[in-house]
Amino acid sequence: MEKNILGTQIVTQIGIIVKDIEKVSQAYADFFGIETPKWFLTDSLEVTQAEYKGQPAEARSKLAFIDCGQLQIELIEPDENPSTWREFLDEHGEGVHHIAFMINGMKEKVMLLEKNGMPLIQKGEYTGGRYAYVDTTDHLKVLIELLENDNN
Repeated sequence: MEKNILGTQIVTQIGIIVKDIEKVSQAYADFFGIETPKWFLTDSLEVTQAEYKGQPAEARSKLAFIDCGQLQIELIEPDENPSTWREFLDEHGEGVHHIAFMINGMKEKVMLLEKNGMPLIQKGEYTGGRYAYVDTTDHLKVLIELLENDNN
């Protein structure tokens, strides 16, 4: 495997798949002594242009974010449509789905990861940027998410 593929070692986010985002958001709020984070629904396919395993993905999810200094916890409650989130919940139940890194050069990083045996499984756009989930479980024992903001 090539070294320093992403050009960073800073984990910016841990993504956790949940069945009930309101319940888990409240649990984190109580644990940290913070205000309960508000969840929102991800955009539709028309906006995200999402693909899962190379096919257009209608999947949506509820998201809530908890900022913990340098690291952000992302809670994800998937809908029933095929996605990496739904697949994880169906196969593993609730738990850590991914660790995320802010990167520059999304296409180049994805191609480099694929060249090193780590295939792209889902990608899409969000307001102000894009994301990609890469299957690094054989090597790193967890999926990684690449995040690229337009203002980087």
